[in-house]
Amino acid sequence: MMNSEIIILSVQVIAALGVVVSVIYLGVQIRQQNKIAKAEFGHHLTQRLYDRSFQTSKDREFSEFLSSDWTSKEVMTPTNVWRAMTFVRMCLVDIFDVYDKVQSGLVDKSHLNLRMKTLKTGTMKTLVARGTWLSMRENREDEFIEWFEMEIYGELIPKDEEVSIRPELNMKR
Repeated sequence: MMNSEIIILSVQVIAALGVVVSVIYLGVQIRQQNKIAKAEFGHHLTQRLYDRSFQTSKDREFSEFLSSDWTSKEVMTPTNVWRAMTFVRMCLVDIFDVYDKVQSGLVDKSHLNLRMKTLKTGTMKTLVARGTWLSMRENREDEFIEWFEMEIYGELIPKDEEVSIRPELNMKR
């Protein structure tokens, strides 16, 4: 009788050790998967940025438009205002995506910093970019709005400003 109890107890101890080892192994696997997923997200974001940069550099006419003076009435025809708004909208959607991924811990903050640094070079200071931001900000939560406006403009923008600049940008609702 005593031998069968020892055997049963030994089997239970071995089974318990097996469960502990399995849980540890599973934890290691999950950590590795998280690192791989984070690296893949980072690679995807970097590739997306490189692809856009490459396409822009290949398109001479669009590159000239991007480097033109967006404050000039001669340059900013209604068509070019629309083009600029579309370009800024694309940049903002990219910022939204990267910001959300940083907040979720899926990518390093350096991806966001790089994009914000580019926007701070002057693009977002133009009326067309500001108008585009104002028309899109209602889709974001207050925490993001405050962070973005302080980063780009150094101040919070009054909610009614969008209405006052619509006519200048030929924006109708």
